[in-house]
Amino acid sequence: MELSQRRWARVGWWTLAFVVGLCVLATPWSFGSVHVGTIDAPRYAASNLELNLLPPYWHSLPAEDAARIERVAASTAYVPGRVLGTDALGRDVLARVLAGGIFSMAIGLSAAAVAVVIGTLWGSLAGFAGGRSDAILMRTVDVLYGLPSILLVVLLAVAVDGMVGRVGTKLSPGASQLVGLAVLLVAIGGTSWLTMSRVIRGQVLSLRAQPFMESCRAVGVPPLRQFRVHILPNLVGSMVVYATLTVPSAILSESFLSFLGIGVREPVPSWGNLASAGLSEVNLVTSRWWLLAAPCALIALTLVALNFIGDSLRARLDPTATRSRW
Repeated sequence: MELSQRRWARVGWWTLAFVVGLCVLATPWSFGSVHVGTIDAPRYAASNLELNLLPPYWHSLPAEDAARIERVAASTAYVPGRVLGTDALGRDVLARVLAGGIFSMAIGLSAAAVAVVIGTLWGSLAGFAGGRSDAILMRTVDVLYGLPSILLVVLLAVAVDGMVGRVGTKLSPGASQLVGLAVLLVAIGGTSWLTMSRVIRGQVLSLRAQPFMESCRAVGVPPLRQFRVHILPNLVGSMVVYATLTVPSAILSESFLSFLGIGVREPVPSWGNLASAGLSEVNLVTSRWWLLAAPCALIALTLVALNFIGDSLRARLDPTATRSRW
């Protein structure tokens, strides 16, 4: 039902606004500089090993942990917050989760933008050129479709990471992190454009068969102008829809790669490496489940919200979508 679809889309927008707003509004705090020993560090990276693995405020506090807090509070050492406790290195988990959201969503959006650009160019060229060029381009897409996409991302990330590692001694730690993030978003975006290219090709073929395009060809309008003026504006709806649906896939891929240890590296946080670190603290003896639950909950909320929004946009902007699917 269309009413139900609008309701779920509204839920998606509000949920996404909550998650994004929480991460963005907390940026001055989570990225803010704090004094640790003799250096200044961002709050998400600041650590105090004397206060590692503290429970959150709402969790019962063992006597030995209370003694640790009192001892450190009496000194001038850095005391991390305890809204979500601290991790194994004594870092504020809340600051790391919120900062990790910024990195994860930035990589997801950037990778989706890369996928949209590649998919639009590839599909447009195939549909507009036609003939042998169309066959070669789309057979390439078919071959890539036959390969596991996540395996391609892993292999590409590992290969490029190895090349970066060989010149890593020539790069500063910050530059090495930036190169790693760039490699990650290119690897994800470079394997997420296949569906986009097929959709765009189909749209271009459909538009080329329309009477107004036949009129353009009859009066001798140059091909580049035909595409720029008459075809590209009609592709914007599909580009927006599939970009929205690509973002959650890119965020999930980044989280999975970071979970495996080949994505975002410490000390930079992401939801994936935070979930990996939290999983290592879940055991039968002292289960600190909140370290795993916090990043996973934000991943789930973001992905569900984006899927609701994407489905709603597809129903509104994609002429081939079925409006009675809800």
